[in-house]
Amino acid sequence: MRAVILVLLLVSGSLAGCSGGSEPSGPAPVPTTYRVTIGSNGVVTPTELVVPPGTRVLFTNNHSVTHDMSSDPHPGHDQCPEVNQVGVLRTGETRETGNLVTLRTCGFHDHNDPDNNSLRGRIVIR
Repeated sequence: MRAVILVLLLVSGSLAGCSGGSEPSGPAPVPTTYRVTIGSNGVVTPTELVVPPGTRVLFTNNHSVTHDMSSDPHPGHDQCPEVNQVGVLRTGETRETGNLVTLRTCGFHDHNDPDNNSLRGRIVIR
């Protein structure tokens, strides 16, 4: 019986030691979400977005028209293939790029309206 009491005292003493120590440093940081929005006016904002390597960028279409977001240059779309994953965005849809890991500048545009500067922008990975 004494052995059981001794074990219980040792265990409770070691557990009490676990609760001491440093104060919690606060909640874990919330990851930053990088996004490009096509506004209800059909204008992309921001037109330039700087992101760290490994980022995915969310594209949201708040315009009443469907847009097909693609990498520059038109029509090859091969500057940043990760941007091509956004593709067709109907009204209200959100889709993200692939992981942008290479340091570079990725131009993008609406494939169906490639000369419309209101639907053009760039993502700078650095």
